[in-house]
Amino acid sequence: MHTTIFFVFIWVAAQAWGQDAKDIVRRAEARTRGGSSASRLTITTVRPTWKREMAVKAWTQGNDLTLILVTAPAKDKGIVFLRRGREVWNWIPSIERNIKLPPSMMGQSWMGTDFTNDDLVKEASIVEDYEHRLEGEDSVGGRLCHRIRLTPKPEASVVWGRLVMWVDKRDLLMLRTEYYDEAGGLANTLMASDVRMLGGRLLPGRVEMVPADK
Repeated sequence: MHTTIFFVFIWVAAQAWGQDAKDIVRRAEARTRGGSSASRLTITTVRPTWKREMAVKAWTQGNDLTLILVTAPAKDKGIVFLRRGREVWNWIPSIERNIKLPPSMMGQSWMGTDFTNDDLVKEASIVEDYEHRLEGEDSVGGRLCHRIRLTPKPEASVVWGRLVMWVDKRDLLMLRTEYYDEAGGLANTLMASDVRMLGGRLLPGRVEMVPADK
């Protein structure tokens, strides 16, 4: 059981530079999001007895604005998620209603996938809401990576108890992230692959989220 996202097109702006663990994470996120981005995605959710595909368009502006528009299937077409700063809004066309999502819903499944609401709209900042520590290096998909532990700051309102992230040393690609719950148990593993040129920039074309207990 897993959910996979295939990135069809993405465009991103320039990135920052630095040396320590926090700067590595900031640079890696900037490579993906940049100053702004536009993307078209196919999201596939796989279960033992069924498989579901969804088409999505997404836009970001800096770290504070994210817009996600569902374009298929027909029953979900027109659903919109908007993050503005710390606020997350959901437009549901079937009831013509705009709903503000409370922080308590950030850990819930996004549209029935293995991604959480927080994963998709990025309410929590992996740069500002966590402390960062370099733990070593490993090879992921044949690429030498920094292994970085992210521990939530005491005052941060985040979904996960901690993260462990592998960032490619050469191209600053986030190739693997492990998500741990507050009890310290592994909950999900995100794996990025199919690295290629997308919108003029080297990025993973496929991202897969796999739950640990399913």
